[in-house]
Amino acid sequence: MEKILVTGGAGFIGSHTVVELVDAGYTPIIVDNFSNSDSNAIRGVEDIIKRSVKVYEGDCNDLQFMNDLFITEKNITGVIHFAAYKAVGESVGKPLEYYQNNVGSLMILIDAMKNHNVENLVFSSSCTVYGQPDHLPVTELSPKKVAESPYGNTKQVCEEIIEDVVKSNAKFKAIALRYFNPIGAHPSSKIGELPIGVPNNLVPFVTQTAARIREELSVFGDDYNTPDGTCIRDYIHVVDLAKAHVKSLQHFNNQKTPYFDIFNIGTGKGNSVLEVVKTFEKVIDGKLKYKVDPKRPGDVEQVFGNVDKANNELKWKAELTLEDSLRDAWNWQKTLM
Repeated sequence: MEKILVTGGAGFIGSHTVVELVDAGYTPIIVDNFSNSDSNAIRGVEDIIKRSVKVYEGDCNDLQFMNDLFITEKNITGVIHFAAYKAVGESVGKPLEYYQNNVGSLMILIDAMKNHNVENLVFSSSCTVYGQPDHLPVTELSPKKVAESPYGNTKQVCEEIIEDVVKSNAKFKAIALRYFNPIGAHPSSKIGELPIGVPNNLVPFVTQTAARIREELSVFGDDYNTPDGTCIRDYIHVVDLAKAHVKSLQHFNNQKTPYFDIFNIGTGKGNSVLEVVKTFEKVIDGKLKYKVDPKRPGDVEQVFGNVDKANNELKWKAELTLEDSLRDAWNWQKTLM
């Protein structure tokens, strides 16, 4: 069973990916500093997979720690790198922290991988690299725009670092997965999105509002150039997204070093904020309290992707619907009440 290091493995996407890795026959090794995650996620993962998982608490910005980890865990064959700060709005106010954490940790990780002859890297990128696109849906060949936020720019810079490493003819294989908007939770309701403090993402704010943890949902702007005036995003179920990482690891088996490629990971369809609200109201068979607030800095009007490349080359396809995602997110929220 191949060992796969999962940085940020206690986080939302990371924890779901750990479950899918085990299901596919891999042995995941988690590293997380728990700055934006909860150790309860590890217990949830272990409940699902019916066994323990190795976890190292530490920071990917610490080269000594990373080198020691690769020495301790011999024969790691690949890395999935999730560990990063991820809030668009927060990054506008804290740009240096985002560059230090997101860009710095990637450079240290690649350095440690090279020190220990680990070739395969799946990088957690983002559709934010497209900025506000000229044409929709975006493809992997769509131009990268000037980022609307420091967070988005860290993803652009990280992709460029990986590409430059591969161009240096290093014995290295990498895939960057450009996610759209991950939502939902594991259908077991044992793991899900667990934001610390006030949520930065739409769906946990929706579920917390329905659970009366939040007084009401804020819809940021209703005068965008979209059918109902609210922002449009491609919302993908986190379990579908997690499976794309497994497909990426399997894809490496057919590639020679050096290798680098990029894949959009989404449903290929956009939904507006108000569509999400209305679909959620259908799931709960009730009304959700919301208000319209001013637009947020850094928000893109609309973005959704063409995912034909991932469908054809990775043999991966999103299977779950927006309604599935919101139902699973709500069932997860109810376990926290």
